Amino acid sequence: MIDARARVVIRGRVQGVFFRAETGERARSLGLVGWVRNNPDGTVEAVFQGDRDRVDSMLVWCRRGPGAADVEDVEVEWTEPRNEHGFVTR
Repeated sequence: MIDARARVVIRGRVQGVFFRAETGERARSLGLVGWVRNNPDGTVEAVFQGDRDRVDSMLVWCRRGPGAADVEDVEVEWTEPRNEHGFVTR
C-alpha cells in the first residue's frame, strides 16, 4: 500500500561513492517508487514512496549510506503520495 512519500536531501561525502546506485537497488528491493539524483551542490536528492515502514527503512539506510559514504545530514520532507511508477536513477 502506498501511504507515505518522503523527499530527502543527503549531505556529506555522498557523490562518487555509489550512493545513487545503491539507493536505487535498495529502494527497488523494498518495492518503493520514486527517484534519486546527484545535485550540483554535492548533495544527493531522492523521493521514496510506498508503505510507511519501508520508506522509514530506506531513511534509516540513507543516514549511513554505502560503505564509502560519509553522511553528515539527511533532511526529510513528508509530502502527499503521487501517481508514480518504478524507481529511477537520474
